[in-house]
Amino acid sequence: MTFTPPPSPHPVEDASGYQRHLLALLGDDDPADVQSATPAAWRALIVEAGDAVAQRPDDEEWSVLECLGHAFDAEIVSSARYRWILAHDEPPLAGYDQDLWVDRQRHQEDDPEMLAAALEALRAANVALWSRSSAKERARVGHHAERGPESYDLTFRLLAGHDRFHLAQAGRALEAFGG
Repeated sequence: MTFTPPPSPHPVEDASGYQRHLLALLGDDDPADVQSATPAAWRALIVEAGDAVAQRPDDEEWSVLECLGHAFDAEIVSSARYRWILAHDEPPLAGYDQDLWVDRQRHQEDDPEMLAAALEALRAANVALWSRSSAKERARVGHHAERGPESYDLTFRLLAGHDRFHLAQAGRALEAFGG
């Protein structure tokens, strides 16, 4: 049985609700463990999806491939945010419109294997960065354009919850086609 999380609050209109939602999906689990396991989970979904990888369950829902593309985009953005927070004093952190990124980068047309490999490599670098960071470094803060102050620790934890949310979303897309 696939885990179906509750609907996610809007990341801009209910920023604190969105943060609470993603942190609840992480729970007490180690965010580095969750993030380290995510690339293999994406690869398994791609294999399971087969020819249905790019099929949307409906016009308003992303396909498995688009969910993976969004996860890759989030990894790129988070990579930059981690490094800005660590290197600069209270840097501004840009927000982005996930739907525009998925549509305008045409993730629906991406090679799923290429996306999975790129996500895996970037994720390994980001987990390594986290692993060598100190508690003092993890407490450093950046100012998210839409959500306000966020520490490196919070940003890293949010991405682990984000992983769980979008893996479940991709699983539901696959189930719509009998996967």
